[in-house]
This record gives sequence, C-alpha cells and structure tokens, in this order.
Amino acid sequence: MKPTAKRIILELMSANPDVDAPAAMLVAAAEVLGIEDNNVRVTLTRLVADGTLETSGRGLYRLGKPTRALTAQITSWRELEKQVRAWDGSWACVHFGPATSDRAAARRRKRALGLLGFRNFDRALAMRPNNLEGGIAELRVRLYALGVEESAIVFVAHELDDATEQRARKLWAAERLTQSYVQLRERIERWLLAIDELPVKTGAREAFFFGGDVLRKIMFDPRLPEPLVDVGERRALLEAAKRLDTTGRRLWKRLFAVPYGLGVNPEHRDVRIN
Repeated sequence: MKPTAKRIILELMSANPDVDAPAAMLVAAAEVLGIEDNNVRVTLTRLVADGTLETSGRGLYRLGKPTRALTAQITSWRELEKQVRAWDGSWACVHFGPATSDRAAARRRKRALGLLGFRNFDRALAMRPNNLEGGIAELRVRLYALGVEESAIVFVAHELDDATEQRARKLWAAERLTQSYVQLRERIERWLLAIDELPVKTGAREAFFFGGDVLRKIMFDPRLPEPLVDVGERRALLEAAKRLDTTGRRLWKRLFAVPYGLGVNPEHRDVRIN
C-alpha cells in the first residue's frame, strides 16, 4: 500500500505520543518515506481542523484528545503479555442492540473489538476468552474508551453447552495463529541480521514500514490462552519485535533528534479516527 501523508504523520507522532512534534521534523521524516513537503503541511492543517491533532505552539503539533485513548492502547504493545492471565474457561461477551446506521460509530466499534481480540459470534454478540487482566470491569472500561457504544452490554458467560463452546473456540484460526508467530519472528530475525548492510536512510525507511506491519500483527492478535495457541511462540515474537523496535529507534535517531520506533498506529492506514 502506498504511504499517505496522514498515515506517516500519525504513525510518527504515535511513536512518541508525549513529544510535541515540530512541523519541520515531520516534513523531513516524511521526505525519507517519499512524501512531499507541501502534502505534509496541507495534511497537518486538515488533521488540526478535524481534531485529530492539536497545535501546542508555533509549528508544534500533538495528538488530539479523540486520538489519545487509541494511542494509549497502541503504545502499550510492549506490555501486552503482562495483560494476560490464566484462563478459567469463561468468556467475555459484548451484546449490541439494533444495527447502527452511523458508519463512524460502526468503524469505532469494529476497531475496538479488533484491538481487544473479540470475534463476532453472531450479529449482536461478540466474544473472547475471559483471560485479560482486570477482568470484565476493566475490559468494559477499555471497550467504551476505544469507541464501543455505552449502550452495549459487557458481561461474562460461564458453562456454555458443548456445541456453543466448540463454536466459540472456532471463531479464531488458532493453529494458523501459532504458525504466524513463528513465521513473523523468523522474518524479523532475518531482517535484523541484514540491516547493518544497508545505508542508514534505507534502513530507517524499512524499519518504519516493516515495523508497522509487525505492530499491526501484535496489536490485533487476540492474545488467546493455552491451549488454544502456543503462548510461548507469541512471547518469542514479542521479544523479537522489541529488538526490531530498538534497532528502528537507533536508525531514526541517527537521522533526527526525535527517535522513531514501533509505536505506530496500524489503524491510521485505512480507518479514519473521527
């Protein structure tokens, strides 16, 4: 997919959400990634106008309030395994009312459910194993903060009948998930071995785009428990991603004062914030 100015600006800023970004740095970084100066400046103006960004001073930008809950979820990727607990066999469920005609609300719901590993059991019900730290109360807060409408009912289901239990477990292609952990970890390891042979600018560019692909996989992984997936392989992938992040930040720091890492927001590629 060809990068856009919007994607690049938001991914760079999400990588360092507590740092006010100078327009000049964003322009220079976007140039490395193939985006022209004027395109970046016009896009910055549009993002401020729709509330995605805010100005914090002359030529300085920060993430806008509507973007911050999503960014907080994205930038927690290093700690995701700490947010998983042993599974007691129960299921976290979200029940929705009538279908909404509000497309923006529907996008926010879909994104929130995806980020927290839910799958649709039927039109009105989404489910996931109840194995996230904090239990259903914290999960409810996170769902609402990420964009699920507060009229949705979030609850725990216990002791499903055998047919429903088996149907729920098949909502994820669990075997393929484990295989994908192994394949992506091996790809990262090959990239890390080859990166020192590349010019800094080329390596930084590759780190940006490859890092975005890796983060999307991590952030939208459902974090299923044993025995549904091999949790050890998922943890090994996360450790490899951390090494990729460290390398990417080192490369970008050689180009600019503010480092770039794996803090990208994968949904900026194809889902609008508003």
